Amino acid sequence: MKELCRILIVDDEILVRQGIKHYMVWEQHGFQIVGEASNGKEALELVDQLQPHIVITDIVMPIMDGEEFTRIVKQRYPHIEVIVLSSYGEFSYVRSTFQSGVADYILKPKLETQELLQVLQKTARRIPSLQYNEHNDQELLSIDHIIEKVISGYEVNYGQELIKQAFPYDHYCLIGVQPSGYIANNHTSAAVQSHLSTLGMRLAEVLESLGTSIVFRPAPVSDSGLIVFLVNLEASQYARLVTVIQKLADDIYTQSPQIGWVMSDPFDVFEQIDPVYHQQILRLLDYRFYFPDRRLMLESELPPPVAVQGAFNLKQFAEEMKREHFEFAFQELRQYVTAMSGNYVSTPFELKSFLGNVVFNIITLLGNLDYDIEQLDAEKYNYFKQINEAVHINEAIDLLNRFLLVVDEQIAARTQPNSNSNMKKLLEYIDDHFAESLSLTGLGQYFHFNPSYLSSYFTTHNKEGFSEYLNKIRVEKAAAMLKEDEFTIADISSKVGYSDPSYFTKVFKKLTGLSPSQYRRKHLR
Repeated sequence: MKELCRILIVDDEILVRQGIKHYMVWEQHGFQIVGEASNGKEALELVDQLQPHIVITDIVMPIMDGEEFTRIVKQRYPHIEVIVLSSYGEFSYVRSTFQSGVADYILKPKLETQELLQVLQKTARRIPSLQYNEHNDQELLSIDHIIEKVISGYEVNYGQELIKQAFPYDHYCLIGVQPSGYIANNHTSAAVQSHLSTLGMRLAEVLESLGTSIVFRPAPVSDSGLIVFLVNLEASQYARLVTVIQKLADDIYTQSPQIGWVMSDPFDVFEQIDPVYHQQILRLLDYRFYFPDRRLMLESELPPPVAVQGAFNLKQFAEEMKREHFEFAFQELRQYVTAMSGNYVSTPFELKSFLGNVVFNIITLLGNLDYDIEQLDAEKYNYFKQINEAVHINEAIDLLNRFLLVVDEQIAARTQPNSNSNMKKLLEYIDDHFAESLSLTGLGQYFHFNPSYLSSYFTTHNKEGFSEYLNKIRVEKAAAMLKEDEFTIADISSKVGYSDPSYFTKVFKKLTGLSPSQYRRKHLR
């Protein structure tokens, strides 16, 4: 029985890999591209899994180069043929691969469709275990190959009967799965790939369990950190599918909260796979940055984006900095970033670029004002890296607040070398108003601080956090009153700021080891 010759492509340049994949309809010539990898280490894992007949590999690659990869492949899998791609200046490497037993090599600058096809055909004929047929009929074109071509935006000729036979129902949708760590770090390690493979199997099992009313196929995409499935179904089954995928996403969230699930709206034309993938699936994956707690992203369930009114006035910000109106400048910055966080149609890259630019400008402006920026300048690239790798919006904003906290400390070191007047004012305010309903939000409004920043600032400059300090002051005041027999415990609770006496009792006992009544009896004897 004739079979397709399986090919694995190994090259660190994605354009080279994509170019080879889409040179021609390989199945028509008896070949099938079964996988691709960006370096030898990734490729070795795929070789064992895919069992290709032929591997096409580059020489110069990161992590594991083509020379070492070829040597290992020929040692472990002597039956697999290797074709080497090389540049003009790499002949010494190519010569060493011939010693390992490669079948042939092709110069990259001269890589052309016909030459590559001829080398592959010659190599395929010499594989004893392969019954190679170099003239496959159009009908043998696989549905997977058609999906891959269409989703990649390439034109491909196929019969509508073939599509109707594979997908008998009148609607389609796409489902995507991606770990958020991959988004942040563009990470395609073996661990991520293994995890994605497991997720793909879980998704396939769930779709399989829905019975005969749904047909599905994996949709090969160029992004190796993403799994996409094409689902064919009746329109009436879409709501049921959403419920099932939502449950799967919820179940997996308990063990892997970093996994993101996205699902397109239903569509009724097969050729719409390409625009739906690029305009819905990839966008929804970007939107996850702004909605880290959503387990399944559906465009129909998203709130309207909050438009940001105009660009950030960097010129005005710089003027405020030059006048050393730091508190006002940073407050304006925080308000703008808060507004940006609601505008989820802005890409994570745009927001991160803005934050990185702000960090750079603040350090430069402080340097121009003769502030000590040695620490900030030394950490500059670390701030850029952390912002770039932030997985969600809250993490990015927290990084900005932490940076501004360090900036405040540098400013205070020059303007208040022996004291921290801001902290002193905060503590004095709490001491004077402990009986009132105090909160970080209220304090932030009074002192013109962002509540999140104020929380970090308080913890950094005081041995207790805000809540712990407030409770301590209230309990100290209450203890003094309990030593007198003037007020009831309920009255004392109210006088020190607790509206609920039972909660007051709980806090008091936690800090003193005694309930208020026990404390009073002990001190009134």
